[in-house]
Amino acid sequence: MQSFTEAFNLAATLLLEGNKELLEIVFLSLKISTLSTVIGCIIGFPLGAIIVIYRFPGRRFTILMINTLMGLPPVVVGLVVYLLLSNAGPMGTFKLLYTQIAMIIAQTILITPIVAALSRQVVESLYEEYEELFTSLLITKASAIFALLWDARYSLLTIGLAGFGRAISEVGAVMIVGGNIAHVTRVMTTAIASETAKGDLALALALGMILISITFLVNGCAMLLRGSKYFSNK
Repeated sequence: MQSFTEAFNLAATLLLEGNKELLEIVFLSLKISTLSTVIGCIIGFPLGAIIVIYRFPGRRFTILMINTLMGLPPVVVGLVVYLLLSNAGPMGTFKLLYTQIAMIIAQTILITPIVAALSRQVVESLYEEYEELFTSLLITKASAIFALLWDARYSLLTIGLAGFGRAISEVGAVMIVGGNIAHVTRVMTTAIASETAKGDLALALALGMILISITFLVNGCAMLLRGSKYFSNK
């Protein structure tokens, strides 16, 4: 077990030297989280708008379910995806378990309800303003959805950043379906967990510093999009 000072010095060395293993893990994390976020937004944004525009049986229950799924336990998602992709599961023939695709599927399932629920709230507030205008101009529902999503694009981008932050910090689900395989499915969160368990704190600390920096950057971008007043002293 390394001392904290020794581990911190080694971590700083890894960062300054641009350690190959470290960079590989970081880039893989960014790749998987970005793809998961994009897919989650492609599904979640229109879904949130559809729930606002269309009135259908079970609409309230759908809203309740999406809001409930925002708090999905990651390990449960990992377990469900594992059962689906395992050799005995319905998708076992595709051999996706312990691959990057499996990790993207798990993260997308976690992100999509968050994106859909938050985008529904944003679009609903806009629709209250434009509903009479859309009705008077005989705007179709499909056109209304597109117009609302475009008008709310900056707020939706903030939601997308929140989804990315959720994805890149995920460990439970991706560990179950990805397996933390070196050079294949090893991402920052799973590497931190495994290296800490082994007592090798240098790599874990270095990855932790990068993860915190990325999270800080994502939150900073989100705050900037909401308005520069958050950074002012007034």
